[in-house]
Amino acid sequence: FGPLAPLSDPRAFARALAPVRRKRWVVYAKPPFAGPKAVLAYLARYTHRVAISSRRILAFDGASVSFRVKDYRRDEAGRPRVMTLSAAEFIRRFLLHVLPRGFHRIRHYGFLTGSNRTAGLDRIRAVLGVPAPPRPSADAPDPQDSPGQARPPCPCCGGPMTIVGSFAGWHQPRGPPFRSTSHRAGSP
Repeated sequence: FGPLAPLSDPRAFARALAPVRRKRWVVYAKPPFAGPKAVLAYLARYTHRVAISSRRILAFDGASVSFRVKDYRRDEAGRPRVMTLSAAEFIRRFLLHVLPRGFHRIRHYGFLTGSNRTAGLDRIRAVLGVPAPPRPSADAPDPQDSPGQARPPCPCCGGPMTIVGSFAGWHQPRGPPFRSTSHRAGSP
């Protein structure tokens, strides 16, 4: 598909893989702290929650893939239906859900899960003795609508942009620092 279409030729594909085959691959692995069952439980949450579950795939005949979809533009009775795509188009759409290198899925757990977030944060604030931030009332004006501060238009729809956060000019956003596992408490 697209710029990768020439790779559909088996010889071109083999030429593209040749440098990778010559590379010496070294796999670094060490025993998991909690054992193999914990590793499998952790990985299962990722391998079984992908763009489409295996249960939704109904048929594959080598050239096309048929799978169940819900069409939310239809009424409740007409939502479930079967879609059939060519194998190449199915893979192209699937790969749209693969994150680029260096990006990570954001998963909230513990006190930040959706059902526990408000109660968990309130409890943490109470334990730490930190007052809760003031919650905006329904009739309070939006602080972003202050006079003299025009909102920039959205480049997609042209509507007013809503600022959800900002970074200081000298600060680059980044992930947490890398921690070496050899310095953990209790490690030999």
